[in-house]
Amino acid sequence: MTTTAAFYIGDRTFEVRDVPPVSPGPGEVRIDVAYTGICGTDLHVLHGAMDHRVQPPGVIGHEMSGRVAELGGEVTDWSVGQAVTVMPLLWCGRCAACRAGHQHVCQRLTFVGIDSPGAMQSSWTVPADLLVAIPETLPLRHGALIEPTAVAVHDVRRSRLAAGEHAVVIGAGPVGLLIAAVARTVGAPVLLAELDAHRRAVGTAMGFTVVDPAADDLAGSVEQWTAGAGAAVVFEVSGSAAGVRVATDLLAVRGRLVVVAIHATPREVDLHRIFWRELEVLGVRVYHRADFTEAVRLLAAGEVPAEELISKVVPLSAVPEAFAALEDGGGVVKVLIECGGGE
Repeated sequence: MTTTAAFYIGDRTFEVRDVPPVSPGPGEVRIDVAYTGICGTDLHVLHGAMDHRVQPPGVIGHEMSGRVAELGGEVTDWSVGQAVTVMPLLWCGRCAACRAGHQHVCQRLTFVGIDSPGAMQSSWTVPADLLVAIPETLPLRHGALIEPTAVAVHDVRRSRLAAGEHAVVIGAGPVGLLIAAVARTVGAPVLLAELDAHRRAVGTAMGFTVVDPAADDLAGSVEQWTAGAGAAVVFEVSGSAAGVRVATDLLAVRGRLVVVAIHATPREVDLHRIFWRELEVLGVRVYHRADFTEAVRLLAAGEVPAEELISKVVPLSAVPEAFAALEDGGGVVKVLIECGGGE
């Protein structure tokens, strides 16, 4: 028996190889991986920005679904054939953050799929404690969106967004669209700001108000949309300097700016506006297990329209081409890798 895996080998290159599977040890399970999604962090890996963590050659990927294939010793809570996803966080339990109850931002956090081998392979062995059950009513294809949906759930919860409050999402990539979908479930009107025409079209098809910030006056649009008050919450998901700069202009008095995107360099922020309107700036990072539970519920109930977000499904052998399609950015939102197991 062999496992097919896509190895990041550095220099913007992936190689697909057959390797022996890793047998599960005590407290571990081996998963037949059905689907693995490619996310923005994976693109950062491709660009070489995380070589110090991935340590090429390495298998990455953390948005996944599959079925339990083999149980290691001492694993009694799971059964072979059960549909699962993985919450890919390993925390130390000893640092100040963990002791304060913030294990998801552990100061020694291991992010599985970056700091240790990930899910872009047909067979993946992980600690059983990381598993999250997928109901049989939820297709595994949609189950691969549980992890990014959990990100969106966490971000919306941290924003304290309430029914009737106006929310603006800057950047309608996969996470931005998921945040919009989750925000709508709490009863908030949502406006999306996005440069890419295809992603604007997806947002429109999902029923959101959509603005092209390159062609339209975003601040004026939000002012009109909110009857002059401004948005209660702005989610900055674009990762751009322009997105950060305009975000504070869109907020109502005592509004909340939620910084979702990873900004690799310092950005200019209008601190006078923050002072003048008593604004809050909130950081958000990954999720709690409760966020995963809610993500499963939202997807299973159809409140997050998974199929509208999946642009393309490609075989594991086509991982290099899948990354190229995402880099080009045209006509895609979420790309899934079909890994060959679990269905």
